[in-house]
Amino acid sequence: MHGMSELNQILSDINQAETQSEKRQQWQPKHIGSIDIRIAADGSWFHEGRPFQRMSLVKLFASVLRKEGDAYFLLTPAEKLEIQVEDAPFVATLVETQDSAIIFTTNLGDRLVVDAEHPVRVEIDPQTQIPRPYVHYRDGLDALVSRSAFFDLINLAEERERDGKHYLTVSSMGQTFDLGCVEEGI
Repeated sequence: MHGMSELNQILSDINQAETQSEKRQQWQPKHIGSIDIRIAADGSWFHEGRPFQRMSLVKLFASVLRKEGDAYFLLTPAEKLEIQVEDAPFVATLVETQDSAIIFTTNLGDRLVVDAEHPVRVEIDPQTQIPRPYVHYRDGLDALVSRSAFFDLINLAEERERDGKHYLTVSSMGQTFDLGCVEEGI
């Protein structure tokens, strides 16, 4: 049960903490370590191998999630605890358009407007050659765009030529984002 008391301590620290971002940047916790929390590639959160049952708890922990280099931490005024993230900590599950904006909804119910602050990028998995689309969420954190949302995004795309190659692009809030190169014969 040691893990659960540690979880309760983090919850207590979060509840006592200031939520303003500028205050968070100044936090210098005395206790630095790790906790057995893992975020799966599908956006599910686990503690000691068991899934979180309450979305409110996931949202609370997500509010203090930070990324430094390739590592992810839950950061409170008292503690900085490393957790494991399989891909991106969030998943963009729905895409919609409104006027000149593309809007994603994440697995936590947050809405992100694609713009210069929240760009879309597509990486190609070196093993499978399958595209891995992401949208920037906040504080160095990304949301993986789900397969169905990516197909919806592709349906919004236009083909543009650049340097003799054809690219699929989407535009939102005056910004244009590449989804990938269209090869001949596909």
